[in-house]
Amino acid sequence: MVPDRAFFCALADAAMAETLPRFRTGAYVTNKLEGGFDPVTEGDRAAETAIRRLIEERFPEHGILGEEHDSIGLDREHIWVIDPIDGTRAFISGVPVWGTLIGLQSGGRSVMGLMDQPFTGERYFADGERSWYSGPDGERQIRTRACTTLSDAILFTTSPHIFLEEEAERYHAVERHVRLFRYGTDCYAYALLAAGHVDLVIESGLKPYDVGALIPLIEQAGGVITTWDGGRPETGGNIIAAATGELHAQAISILRGG
Repeated sequence: MVPDRAFFCALADAAMAETLPRFRTGAYVTNKLEGGFDPVTEGDRAAETAIRRLIEERFPEHGILGEEHDSIGLDREHIWVIDPIDGTRAFISGVPVWGTLIGLQSGGRSVMGLMDQPFTGERYFADGERSWYSGPDGERQIRTRACTTLSDAILFTTSPHIFLEEEAERYHAVERHVRLFRYGTDCYAYALLAAGHVDLVIESGLKPYDVGALIPLIEQAGGVITTWDGGRPETGGNIIAAATGELHAQAISILRGG
């Protein structure tokens, strides 16, 4: 049985019931990183638990890879990839650019995905063939923008401070060529790219759950998403998403040191 859009939305609703009531309330935060700051909130853990419960009831034969709880069944044909709050720093800062990411892999490839932003009421969904937006202004199929040159491109990254020194040099080499760049939007930037509002997203050090739901959203909207060396992005790492193949080729040439 293949999950449908209604089931993805049920998962997002279950997560929203845990995250939205805690947003902008000073919810309890735990630091997961000794010697640094990698926050997790009550909402992260509760939302992932709620998502997992529904998946295990409906698809007990599927595997689950999540950020906050132990993964199960990673050798199975179908694997759910979950990030209950992508952009926890934004969440605890009261900025509504975090999102709940729910992806499905089949045979090792990301095939369906949803990004939900509960506060703004927006959902971006890839159904296996096409990408869709639903929100306060209605519902529609979405496509990436037909941007083919860096000089016309709008570029996003969560923060240039996340890059290692050599990565930062390569990122800034791309940044110098674009028309406009902005920082700080986490998974929301990928949704904006799929919907045709921005053209490039470049990030480093991502985990599989950071990108699993976003891969089909970008690809089924007509975009390209890979690692910096052009490989498949399912396992995370240094990631580039572009509106068109031409734009991707120009940016990745610079990232490779060309």
